[in-house]
Parts: sequence; structure tokens; C-alpha cells
Amino acid sequence: MHPILLSLLLGLTAAAANVFGGAIIVQKHWERSYLKYFVALGAGFMLATAIVEIVPISFELRGKDAAFLILLGYLIIHFFEHTVTPHFHFGEETHPDQFIRGHHGYSVLLALIIHTFFDGIAIASGFIVSNWLGWIIFLAVFLHKIPEGFTVASVMLASGQSRGIAWGASMLLGAATLAGVMAMALLRAQVSFGLPLSAGVTIYVAASDLMPEVNREPGARMAFVVFLGVGLLFLLDQFVHVH
Repeated sequence: MHPILLSLLLGLTAAAANVFGGAIIVQKHWERSYLKYFVALGAGFMLATAIVEIVPISFELRGKDAAFLILLGYLIIHFFEHTVTPHFHFGEETHPDQFIRGHHGYSVLLALIIHTFFDGIAIASGFIVSNWLGWIIFLAVFLHKIPEGFTVASVMLASGQSRGIAWGASMLLGAATLAGVMAMALLRAQVSFGLPLSAGVTIYVAASDLMPEVNREPGARMAFVVFLGVGLLFLLDQFVHVH
């Protein structure tokens, strides 16, 4: 299958996971407790993928300039998630007083749209470089997609929006992911920019968004799941990747 077509299909799969995450919070009877395991597994797998796979290839493609693009990707997400947005964390929003002003919920939505747009760029950039990199990046993205949709729907409900709008917000995240894939497909010659930017975004999401949520959990169980995520990347590299 052509790499771009595969990117679009997997981008659609990732988008569906966003929508499913939104459905979990909108439909109250659905089980939510397992989401913390997705967060922990995703944190470890994403961090390992960024550092072991994406960053070295970014330097191969872009040379020393890759370092500045990685930093830029990191700072872009920091700006939108923690400068433009007054209160943001992954998971269920339990502080509605932070969202008395309705526009605060929409600022979180904007931040996550930027984030998910780069998820799409990351998936497409990976497949432009190689099928192996594309699949690994897709797995890293997919693991945090359900918590992402869950988060945005929860925030919209906390800000006083209806369940329909909350679920619609998770659909917008899915659409942004597909938009990122299509943007990179059109600009495939610029993969040496897209890949390091997405490396910075991936590092930020893993280390600054997901890991703090893992650290909120008492005991060593969640830490073990993080290490399991890292180990999964190394197992795939050892036994699946054809070097």
C-alpha cells in the first residue's frame, strides 16, 4: 500500500480513537478506570519512540538544524497548552470552577487541536521516511488518542457545554489529526521539517502532559506500566524491525 494512503487510513483510525474517548465521558455508564493505563503505557512508549527513533532520523534528515526544530515543536505545544490555556491536564476535569468562563474550555480545545494536528504530521512524516517509522509513530499516537478525546469532552462539560458539543469537540480533534496527515502528504518534500517538529511535540506530550498524570497515581504500578511502554518499543525494535 502507498505510504500516503496508509497514513490516511491510520490517521482515520487515530481520529476514531479521539471520538471514542469523547464517547466515554459523554456516556456515563462506560468504564473509565482503565484510561490511566493507556496514559502510562503511552507515556513510556511515546518517550522511547521520540528519543530512540524520531530524533536520530531527524538529525539524519536535517543535520544540526533538527535540534532547533525539535525545540520549536516542544515550545509550540507548551505555548498553547500552558500559556494560552489557563488550566490544562490530561484526564477527567474535576475542577469546574476553573471553567466558569466558557471561553476557557475553548482555549483547551484550541490547544488540543494544535497538538492533534501535529499527531497527523508525525504519522505521515513517519511513513514518508519508512514503513517501520510510520507504524511505530502511529502506535505512539494511538495510545494517547482515547485519553485525548476523553480530556477534551470532560473539559467542555466542565465549562457548561452540552454533551453534544462535548462529543463534537472530540470529533474536531479527530478532524485535526486527519488535517495534519493531509498537510504532510501535500508537503512531503518538507519531511525534514515535519519530522523534527513532531519529535518535539511527541516529547512534550509524553514528558510534560502524560508523565505528570502518571505521577499523580500512588504506588509503583503506574511507573511499572511506563517502563512496560518503553520495553514494548525495544521489543518491537529487536524482533519486528528489519535492520
